[in-house]
Amino acid sequence: MIFRKWHSSLAERDQRMVTWGAAAAAVLLLVGGTWKLGSAADAAARRVEGKREQLAWIEAVTPRLQAMPAARAGESLAIAVDRAARESGLGEALEGVEPAGPGSIRVRFKNASFDALALCLARLQQERGVVTETASVNASGEPGRVDATFVLRGH
Repeated sequence: MIFRKWHSSLAERDQRMVTWGAAAAAVLLLVGGTWKLGSAADAAARRVEGKREQLAWIEAVTPRLQAMPAARAGESLAIAVDRAARESGLGEALEGVEPAGPGSIRVRFKNASFDALALCLARLQQERGVVTETASVNASGEPGRVDATFVLRGH
C-alpha cells in the first residue's frame, strides 16, 4: 500500500521510469537466477560423473583385493607391509620400512603407481586392520605415479 501511494504521488514521467526500472530489475533477477541454477546443475553433474568414475575404479579393483592371499599368522607389521607391497607390484618402488614409534612404522615409496598403493593399503587394512596415521603423497612427474610416505599402525 505504501509503495502504491508513493508511486501515485510521482509525476507521470517518474512513474514510467520506476515501472520500467522495476521490470528491468525483475528480468535481471530472473536471468541471474536461471544462470546460477544452470551453473549449480553443471557442477552437480560433474560431481556425479566423478563419483561414477570412482565407483567404477572400486568395482574394478574389488576382485583383485578379494583374490589376494590372507595375512600369515605371527608375521610382523614390517614383513606384512613388505610382502603386500611386493605382491601389489610395488617392490621396486618400496624405498624403506622403519620404526616410527610403538606399534607403528614409516613406509616410503618412490615413483609408485597410485592405484597399486591404494590397493596395497586397502589390503593391509582388510587383512591386518592396519590404520594409516599420517600420509604424505606427492606427484612424481609421471601421470598416475607418486612419491609417498605413510606412518602405519597395526592392530
